[in-house]
Amino acid sequence: MATKLSSFLRASLLLGAVSILPAATAGLAAVDGRSGPEFGKLYTIYQLVKANYVDQTDDEKLIKGAIDGMLASLDPHSEYLEGASLTRLDTMIDGSYSGLGLSVQSEQETVKVISPMRGSPAAAVGVKAGDYITHLDGKLIYGLPLDDAVAQMRGEAGTKIRLTIVRPGRDEPFDITVTRGVITLEPVTHKLTDGIGVVTVNEFSRDVGRYVADSIEAMRKESGGKMTGVVLDLRQNPGGSLDEAVALSDLFLTKGDIVSQRGRIASENEYYRAESMFRGDVAAGLPVIVLIDAGSASASEIVAGALQDHKRALIMGDRSFGKGSVQSMIRLDRTHAVKLTTARYFTPSGKSVQEGGIEPDIRVPQLSDPDAAKRAKFQMRESDLRGHLINEISMDDKKLETDKAEDPRFKETPEGLKAKGITDFQLHYAIATLKRTGGALLARAK
Repeated sequence: MATKLSSFLRASLLLGAVSILPAATAGLAAVDGRSGPEFGKLYTIYQLVKANYVDQTDDEKLIKGAIDGMLASLDPHSEYLEGASLTRLDTMIDGSYSGLGLSVQSEQETVKVISPMRGSPAAAVGVKAGDYITHLDGKLIYGLPLDDAVAQMRGEAGTKIRLTIVRPGRDEPFDITVTRGVITLEPVTHKLTDGIGVVTVNEFSRDVGRYVADSIEAMRKESGGKMTGVVLDLRQNPGGSLDEAVALSDLFLTKGDIVSQRGRIASENEYYRAESMFRGDVAAGLPVIVLIDAGSASASEIVAGALQDHKRALIMGDRSFGKGSVQSMIRLDRTHAVKLTTARYFTPSGKSVQEGGIEPDIRVPQLSDPDAAKRAKFQMRESDLRGHLINEISMDDKKLETDKAEDPRFKETPEGLKAKGITDFQLHYAIATLKRTGGALLARAK
């Protein structure tokens, strides 16, 4: 019952493929009879705290702490949602708020930037994925709950806030002042460059598949029917709706599996197949390159993995984040919910991207970013998160990093690229590849 209902109730959330389930049908399990003594121990500790702690304690605080601790012991993505945290999720789904435009997470009591949203105030002033925010307007926020830190970063459009940044690869912290703006989450943008259609997917919110289809059709018309290739840019896209990841993959595929979702309960495993949402290939007759990087997670990896396994697209850029799990948001009531990891997902070839991520067919460093090489040494992925799920097929993460030979194609410097007017080397290289070898790529896909 829960599986059937989830297909109607999924919604987007940054940093994960998320489904929404009502608590009444979420397959809530009966408590194992052997757990009785453990619950007794929990209650005994509660009584000890109530009777002996130096200050008077609040029941709500103690119970919430117990719930938070229980979920935190599972993995980095399961959590209890109420108040500000639930409001933050709902705001992301609605798609508009005033703030900086950052996707962040708590990492060992610090605020870590997963990705700045494209076109956001934070991106405009140079905040980058992997940065750590240590102070807000000079005030240390180490140990502050993430929701409290996010609440301080949000505010009225036009107001300013000073962020103190610790950036891996730099010796000293530095300050960046950001002017808050109205953040409208624009899921899809497109542009036509030298006959190549570039479609950027910023997040997997509602109707992303339809937006991409409309973008490609618009660029075909703009080019007078002479568009020669498509770049699907999924860089810095931390995820969203599982259904929209399937829809986007389905746009380019006409047969076979897209992704499978497998959890502990075999009867609830799901297989998503091509032609289930869109008929035909929206880019029929055109070669496709998909750009990914370490900020591409979850739903982005579903798309990249499906198009790579079916050889419909060449995957280019950096290895992706490696988040191969699905979270279900179970509403307890109107103001409380649990976000719980309920399944792993697998690419058509049966590969789990948990920990290992999607390895690009061609690794292309972001040479136009002067800090990229230094940051890459400290780049955090799913496999670096404390308590992450283990890849069930035991992929050796280190085997993906054995080739250290310098590629002679990538000798350019950021300064040299800037002098040539190239501000995004990965995109530039993808377009150049399509212009040079588009026919060969298309033949490879057939």
